Amino acid sequence: MMKSKHILFILSVVLFAFTSQAQVTFMAKASSKKLGLNERVRIDFVMNADGDDFNPPSFDGFRIVGGPNQSISNSYINRKRTYSKTYSYFLSPLKQGNVRVGPASIKVSGQTYKTNPIRLLVTPAVRTPSNGEGINPEIVAEDNVHLVAEVSNATPYLNERITIVYKLYVSNDVSITSQWREINSPRYADFWSKTIDSQKLNVFEGKYQGEDYRYVVLKTTVLYPQKTGALDIEPLTLDVPIDVPGKKRNIFGRTISARVNKTISAGGRSITVKPLPIDGKPDTFTGAVGDFKFNLQTNKNSLDANQAFELTATVSGSGNLNTLTLPSLKVPSTLEVYEPERSENLQTRASGIRGSISETYTVIPQYKGSYPIRPITFSYFNPATERYQSIASSDIIITVANGFVASTNEKDSKTQSPLKELVVPQARFRYLKLNADLIASKRAPFFKSKLFWSLLAGPLLCIPLFILIGKKRKALRGDIQGNKLRKANKMARKYLAEAKKNRHDKVVFYEALERSLHNYLKARLALETTEMSKEHISELLIKRKAQAACVIDFERLLKRCEFARYSPAGDVTIKQDYEKAIATISMIDKQIQ
Repeated sequence: MMKSKHILFILSVVLFAFTSQAQVTFMAKASSKKLGLNERVRIDFVMNADGDDFNPPSFDGFRIVGGPNQSISNSYINRKRTYSKTYSYFLSPLKQGNVRVGPASIKVSGQTYKTNPIRLLVTPAVRTPSNGEGINPEIVAEDNVHLVAEVSNATPYLNERITIVYKLYVSNDVSITSQWREINSPRYADFWSKTIDSQKLNVFEGKYQGEDYRYVVLKTTVLYPQKTGALDIEPLTLDVPIDVPGKKRNIFGRTISARVNKTISAGGRSITVKPLPIDGKPDTFTGAVGDFKFNLQTNKNSLDANQAFELTATVSGSGNLNTLTLPSLKVPSTLEVYEPERSENLQTRASGIRGSISETYTVIPQYKGSYPIRPITFSYFNPATERYQSIASSDIIITVANGFVASTNEKDSKTQSPLKELVVPQARFRYLKLNADLIASKRAPFFKSKLFWSLLAGPLLCIPLFILIGKKRKALRGDIQGNKLRKANKMARKYLAEAKKNRHDKVVFYEALERSLHNYLKARLALETTEMSKEHISELLIKRKAQAACVIDFERLLKRCEFARYSPAGDVTIKQDYEKAIATISMIDKQIQ
């Protein structure tokens, strides 16, 4: 009986010790229950067990200026383990009155635990604000350094230029060095982008939220939206070393500063891209947006037949010059016209892309006569006036003085003149010799000679060779997939010829590569510039039986062109991207129907 009582006592003690050790506590603590509107408060969420899925409250009525900071305490005293884990937040109040901090939650061994809510009283701003408990140089740095992205236009039209200026504001209470580091560079999806880095960082005086600040312009990015609707601009994130002065001084009386590395972000921005209006849209509009001038000129107005002259169509001004299409040339059918040579003279500044593009046609007249070059019209949308404008070229007359006369030209194509008797002057045949003094040849007869038998037997001996060549050609014609691949490779190299010329200039190479990919899609899928969105391209390629892997490779190439201009790329990378572009275009051209 006594033994059983001892056993029960020992079991109860062990059970009590186990339950007391397994008891989980999770509580919230505030450094102060009362604070001014210009003061800070520290909130600690403390637990005695390690848990998962920590969910803080929303902190409505506060701005988080620091945290979450995590600390763990694990100690053994007299063989007894003491464990504590704390999540700390530093808050700044946004309004006066009684403000409630809601409960936080965490899971321990599958069970959810919550803290009790905390009520704080926020009074009007105090004359001498207290930093409060736990406020450190990180919070001071947070309040005195800001990265801002200024967008020139939040509601642009499709293909209208917008500019983003990234400014770093620093108050007079702290100082920074120029050794900041870019952590995340924004990727401008659905935009044509060009970044202009500041060559020299000049310090300016300005205002930030009504207070005096210094600021520098880090970089400027020019964007042309390629898609309508709401588009997001990713934030720029920097790691900035900040020197925060403290209250202590050294032996020389100078303030001792604390170096703090802070990660600051410009914050994401969203813009709404408006579609171009339908009313007043001319039939000759091909997607040009900006303010342009257009002219068509020739280097010769009179020449002889079979001599060449040049016609040059030029668009100049500011706008999306890098993606617009020039109107086609219209000439009489008796003029032989060759493919145009395109030239560009463009500069990208904060105000957008300025310069000119031109296409020069080589034309050769075949017959004598006068040939009118019909005016061609270039249309564009001007965002400043929100109207479409059209510019027509002037009339050009080409006079061909010497040469044969065409039997039918454009002037008498409707009413032909009656046939006339052809009069041939006798002097034309004076070069014919009428009295020829012929001498008999003393050469051996050709019949049954070696040359005779060689010419007779040669074709017979070539018959097996012709049969072999014919079989080879038949096999090549039957190789449908091989012919498609060879044709696709030829088309890929044709479109990528310009990019290949500029392989030693990274920026020019990737711009030419991107333009080549766009031109290939326009030619192969019959797309307009306004339809060049990634979603529409992917949808069309898949609809035309292109494999998903090739479509993904094509999209990666386009993204590579966007990002590679602003990131390091060596000759090996450029060569790989060029070969990848050839292989991808070849496979797509082979697969689509």
